[in-house]
Amino acid sequence: MKQALQLRLGQHLTMTPQLQQAIRLLQLSTLELRTEIQDALESNLMLEVAEDGDTEPNEQPERPQSDDSAQTDRDLDLQRAEMPDDLPVDTVWEDVYDSVPTTTYSAPGDGDGADFESYTSSGESLHQHLRWQMQLAHFSDVDLTIAETIIDSINDDGYLSVSLEDIQAGFAASDDIELDEIEAVLRRIQNFDPPGVGARDLPESLRIQLRQLPEATPWRTEAAVLIDKHFELLANRDYSGIMRRMKLQESDLKDVIRLIQSLNPRPGGQITDSEPEYIVPDVIVRKVNDTWKVELNPDAAPRLRINPHYAGLIKRSTNEADSSCMKTHLQEARWFLKSLQSRNETLLRVATSIVKHQRDFLEHGEEAMRALVLHDIAEEVSMHESTISRVTSKKYMHTPRGIYELKYFFSSHVSTASGGECSATAIRAFIKKLIAAENSTKPLSDSKIASILSAQGINVARRTVAKYREAMAIPPSNERKSLT
Repeated sequence: MKQALQLRLGQHLTMTPQLQQAIRLLQLSTLELRTEIQDALESNLMLEVAEDGDTEPNEQPERPQSDDSAQTDRDLDLQRAEMPDDLPVDTVWEDVYDSVPTTTYSAPGDGDGADFESYTSSGESLHQHLRWQMQLAHFSDVDLTIAETIIDSINDDGYLSVSLEDIQAGFAASDDIELDEIEAVLRRIQNFDPPGVGARDLPESLRIQLRQLPEATPWRTEAAVLIDKHFELLANRDYSGIMRRMKLQESDLKDVIRLIQSLNPRPGGQITDSEPEYIVPDVIVRKVNDTWKVELNPDAAPRLRINPHYAGLIKRSTNEADSSCMKTHLQEARWFLKSLQSRNETLLRVATSIVKHQRDFLEHGEEAMRALVLHDIAEEVSMHESTISRVTSKKYMHTPRGIYELKYFFSSHVSTASGGECSATAIRAFIKKLIAAENSTKPLSDSKIASILSAQGINVARRTVAKYREAMAIPPSNERKSLT
């Protein structure tokens, strides 16, 4: 085969470093953006937080300038003229500027006088809580080993996840631990806080919680009998069978069931070591003079600016390495501020368009939610759907009706009898409203709900109703049935 050189022309998509940075900032959540800004402040000496009342360097009031300040402004303008606005495509910062090592500074007062507000406190886990109580109890060495094994086998819901036989098999044969010993230690752990912990199943957990109630608690005995002997009937909501077997009136059975419902089916869930997650809205929407105003949340991220003092030192520096370092910092700071500005402008445009489409939701609630897809917003703001997807991911809007993720305002639709469209969010709201108003003794089935919606002009199948109901964590009709 003969070898030859050929010249070909082609096109391919490339992204400049500025565009890559803008896209990365665009898809960050508020908390992630704060972390990114903090990293930029620590690594770039040209960036600083603009305090309240501060003005940008080009917004300073006019005043007589000294020769030094005038020379500084001229040097800064000259430096801006020397630095390019855009880097070539397919390059990185290190290709144009020298890499600048970053230094991590310790916060003042890292010693004894540390700022305690900077520390995040995490809660106590269920296992830590149980071990603390175990240390207060008087266990022998053997029982202490058994108790530690049992506590390690308790899941986050507070239930024993393995059998006692498996726990016994986990000990060495030389330990000679009997099954009765493990049972006895388990009984003691079941008296620990929270009530019902260490149970092997739901009925046992409920029995433990009932035993720990005061003896004078009304219907305590009847509730224990119902759990011990007729729990399957209770799970199937066979109230007539329960009343017949326990010789109870309907009003008495209501009181017994009310007592059981006051118990905790997940006793371990009330103790958790997970830290709370806070949502900071990116956009604030409010109604002013019959007009919905959309604005960015000023508390979502700090305002940044270029430090004019350090920027003015670029030309006055006599050291070439220092001058190159400051040039690099200045250009990166300008691009970072430009990317932040682009992110805010894009977010505001998209949020304004969403509010324009979902005005009925803001006025009347979920039942008035309109069907909306990413393509609709992308066409209106002249952007690609992928950009809209990045903007709406992990971004939140504060409205008079609550805080919602921007993705919440997008939903599929079904056809109506009149030829229109109804959003899935509105259908879920209709289903929730119908179930809330139903007769609890004769709850609505999925087929009945579908027929009611069809009578209102919303063409929805029974399977669709079941899907929306399960998405809202609403049990089926046989599980919603009650005596009241």
